[in-house]
Amino acid sequence: MTTSSEETKDARSTTPGSDRFQDYIGSQWADRTDELPAARVQAAFAEKRRAEVSAAFTGARVVIEAGDPKQRSNDTDYPFRAHSAFAHLTGWGADSEPSAVLVFEPAGEGHEITLYFRERAGRDSDEFYANHAIGEFWIGPRPSLAQVAADLNLATAHLDEFVATDSDLRIDHDEDLTRFVSELRLVKDSFEIAEMRAAVNATAGGFDAFIAELPRIIASPRGERVVEGVFNAHAREHGNTVGYDTIAASGSHACILHWTRNDGAVTPGELILVDAGVEVESLYTADITRTLPINGTFTDVQRKVYEAVREAADAALAIVRPGIVFKEIHAEAMRVIAEKTAEWGMLPVSAEESLLVENQYHRRYMVHGTSHHLGIDVHDCAQARRDFYHDGIVEEGMIFTIEPGLYFQNDDLTVPEEFRGIGVRIEDDILVTADGAENLSAHIPRTADDVEAWIARLNA
Repeated sequence: MTTSSEETKDARSTTPGSDRFQDYIGSQWADRTDELPAARVQAAFAEKRRAEVSAAFTGARVVIEAGDPKQRSNDTDYPFRAHSAFAHLTGWGADSEPSAVLVFEPAGEGHEITLYFRERAGRDSDEFYANHAIGEFWIGPRPSLAQVAADLNLATAHLDEFVATDSDLRIDHDEDLTRFVSELRLVKDSFEIAEMRAAVNATAGGFDAFIAELPRIIASPRGERVVEGVFNAHAREHGNTVGYDTIAASGSHACILHWTRNDGAVTPGELILVDAGVEVESLYTADITRTLPINGTFTDVQRKVYEAVREAADAALAIVRPGIVFKEIHAEAMRVIAEKTAEWGMLPVSAEESLLVENQYHRRYMVHGTSHHLGIDVHDCAQARRDFYHDGIVEEGMIFTIEPGLYFQNDDLTVPEEFRGIGVRIEDDILVTADGAENLSAHIPRTADDVEAWIARLNA
């Protein structure tokens, strides 16, 4: 027999239900001041994005849902985050209302566009105090329809008025719509670029925060988790939250590409790879990786690997400009990775032979890609067509990562013993400009010398 979370709550509820109580709790409240806000900055940008959707789907009823809270366990949910396409097309970020729906209703050559959401309940209703999901006593006040309409410069209506139809086009159900709203984010507008700068700068502060705590981190038997906690606390203070699960990978854990357990010690003499990003209130996130010597100084072998990875990153960045093909960035980084691993005697063939499509021996030490688009999702534009993404032409306004790495597993017998257990990744966030590229995270120390000086300065 199963019991729903609502039934579980009913079984332990102590909420009074008498008419006398309801009359009392609904009375003697001060009048609300429903002052209408000025439209937020992103409202004008979101309006232009909606116009592109409308033009692409003339005559179709398009429904973009924010989504519902996701269950974590029993009757507890994860913090709500709206679907990225919904946030992109409304301008609603961390303050989005769950279950909201953006509807494009065909009207002539275009659409009438309405945002439906559940307006706050009056204090004369039992929902006000008894509904844990939407009641004001439980989750705080919700905005009124008029306030949201002014804030987002968008017509609003109560969610109860929304009626779905079988012919609705919905993201994640209709392939053309899903692809279109994903490709719509490939080139960022000026608002998005400013938000990405803010996210990168907040992330830089998060790296400073945990480096300053290295003595405490080293002293803890779960130092990786202390790194995660310090960075995540910084993200909550200076943004909305983290943009993805923080990777704090010390020692050989750095060779595990998506190490998020973060339960290991942080030991002097080893490296720690930290892949982390702050998501700001608009939901745009940075994605930065730095690899640091825990005791503040690289060994000769660690420095050799680190600087090889940096050389690959710099080579890839050097070719970025409008007009190249996106996959060329990866190819340029891989050229350096092949050359270095061949130089160190790890490949069964020359670097040139390894780079042939049928070989790729060097990829044993870097199996992931060098770049991905970045924005309101950490892996942004993921539903875009290959011709527009991997094989697409780079354009001004695109933002993506460059993140080569080298990962030498502890038990890899193709690797000289002194290299084993070393994992290094350097990841930066790159903006394509009119004639080249700007590394938005270049101010976060990158060279081996600068990284050592960074650690020394914050632990002086």
